[in-house]
Amino acid sequence: MAKNKILIADDDKNIVELIKLNFRSEGFETVTAANGVEAVEKFKSDAPDIIIMDVMMPEMDGREACKEIRKTSDVPIIMLTAKGETIDKILGLELGADDYIVKPFEPQELVARVKAVLRRTKSGEQQQDKPLEFQNLSINISNYELKINGKILDIPPKELELLHFLASNPNRVFTREQLLEKVWGFDYYGDSRTVDVHIKRLREKLEGVEGNWQLKTVWGVGYKFDVH
Repeated sequence: MAKNKILIADDDKNIVELIKLNFRSEGFETVTAANGVEAVEKFKSDAPDIIIMDVMMPEMDGREACKEIRKTSDVPIIMLTAKGETIDKILGLELGADDYIVKPFEPQELVARVKAVLRRTKSGEQQQDKPLEFQNLSINISNYELKINGKILDIPPKELELLHFLASNPNRVFTREQLLEKVWGFDYYGDSRTVDVHIKRLREKLEGVEGNWQLKTVWGVGYKFDVH
């Protein structure tokens, strides 16, 4: 069985060494980078299965590196940061990060997060779901494609996953906490406002589209994909 390959990008050599040792002991193959530019280069040359990337790095920071990688790939990315403010978490997730962990962290927790993200990714790859078809709307999770009025629309992976999950359960109301668990994974310790940010961005993309469906807020509860 082939080893999972992990790219570790951080300008702190001690942290890189700590992460590398823990993942090698778990059977991972490791690749390292000391800045954002190098991280993008290693991503292209080494094709890792998952990336752990610090936000604050020289030459190119983690956010810019994440944006660059997201132009061509949906490879799972976990962001590291010394800051714990909610706004930093939301910014990272908006850029396409799959998870977020704040320094200092327990190595075992990071390993558990990585394994959980990889499980979700592998599970998603194995599901050959047919596109969900609604009036003027098609959601295809197999190739991460969203069509509105027959035209393909660029959309960040997590926004598509959120829309797909809600549309897979039409007319069912989910709380923000349930959506964090179902879409981001049980191990995601995010703020519930993350869901609000993604819903807002989805509504901006879907605004003005005529259909027998609606991304609806159920006040005091959460959200649902309303089909009528």
